[in-house]
Amino acid sequence: MSNSSLRALGLAVALTIPWVLLWLCSTVLPPLGFHPPVTLHALGPSAVVAVSGLAVLGGAFLLAWAAETAEKDVPRAFAIAVLAILAVAPEYAVDALYAWNAGIYEGTQRGIEAGNLAVANMTGANRILIGIGWAGIALFTVLRAGAASDPAVQSRSGWLRNSISIDTDISLDVVFLFGATVWAFFVPFNGGIDALDMLILVGIYVIYILVVLRGDVESEEAHVGVPAYLQSFPKPKRIGAVITLFLYAGALIFTAVEPFAHGLEMIGTGIGVPSFFMIQWIAPLASESPELIVVLYLVNKARSTAGFNALISSKLNQWTLLIGTLVVVHSLALGEYGVLAFDAKQAAEIWLTAAQSYFALAILINFQISIREAIGLLVLFVTQVVLEYALIQNLITLPVNSQDLLLVFTGIYLVLGTVLLVLRRHAFVELLQRTTRTVTTAFSLNSETTVAAEEH
Repeated sequence: MSNSSLRALGLAVALTIPWVLLWLCSTVLPPLGFHPPVTLHALGPSAVVAVSGLAVLGGAFLLAWAAETAEKDVPRAFAIAVLAILAVAPEYAVDALYAWNAGIYEGTQRGIEAGNLAVANMTGANRILIGIGWAGIALFTVLRAGAASDPAVQSRSGWLRNSISIDTDISLDVVFLFGATVWAFFVPFNGGIDALDMLILVGIYVIYILVVLRGDVESEEAHVGVPAYLQSFPKPKRIGAVITLFLYAGALIFTAVEPFAHGLEMIGTGIGVPSFFMIQWIAPLASESPELIVVLYLVNKARSTAGFNALISSKLNQWTLLIGTLVVVHSLALGEYGVLAFDAKQAAEIWLTAAQSYFALAILINFQISIREAIGLLVLFVTQVVLEYALIQNLITLPVNSQDLLLVFTGIYLVLGTVLLVLRRHAFVELLQRTTRTVTTAFSLNSETTVAAEEH
């Protein structure tokens, strides 16, 4: 066990070494007076994509092992929340850069464009997370070899009705995400992302984390491989290993994903893909890759519930922290408080993203997602992106422009989501009741409840 686990750890670390050396040669050594022959600038975009992509792959495995190991000492939901934040840290960095430039160049065309790009990148990442992440992982989970042995996969009669059962403990995440989604519909009416948006959205996430932290550490789940090996360590050594893996993997992903995304952008631009389209879709897809790799790893270990929980947790922190903190970054760059403004097209992007989230949550309120529901999410996402691209490139003619197209799909998502909510209204009420009990228990001042939880 220990030898195979050490080999796996060594292989994951080995995947990251070329990037670490390249990053040191490009970032650390030149300011110290050293002039190494190979730097990021000396490599072509294809080589940068290859080296940084391997580092992202290795870092994603290290993140997954750290999160699984941490489940021995902290609530699983908290371990997954940490994993989700680290996995999407590059997305925060990219959006923060655009928000910063919007503040620096406030009042100029460059500042306006930067504000729009911040929203475009953020909405693109969020829609990718559901349209490709939730849908693709659900399909992979049900259709992969060995799915029959996965306790989360349910065989049901009917056309494409096999489904994944989601842990009911995720009700907390679903309800908080639903609250953030409802608020997101109102964001464009204020002319931009402002302090009220920050207070509401960041407040939702802070309350969520407080509830999670006050939860119990779940009874041990049988782990294998690297997590089982690390969990066998004495507690101080185990905690040290988890922190080291989180920090190293987080630093890797934070430094490697931006060059990975930029390299893909350069390759795409070189073959004629519009730069704005690359920033909204290709760059976010690259920044989401660590998380998708982690989830694929968990699903392949028949830990489908943990994998899907990680996706939902990532969506929650992107839909709250990511949006809410953009106005802070923008104001710091501006030197005073300022609203992060965006144009009407980006307002439509936010409405579409919120509507997609609304529909996806309506699917999950009965704690299941079937093959046909996953296909529906995927087809709607791909259709909207392809049609918008074709319109922008004048490949097709439609009776609507690209902005109106976003509103049409917003309406489709809202109608479908509302129909599902009506049909599943009893499940929705049960979801709210379960979450209310969870929050009440977490913040209860009743000493008997606290003692009972500790004894349990």
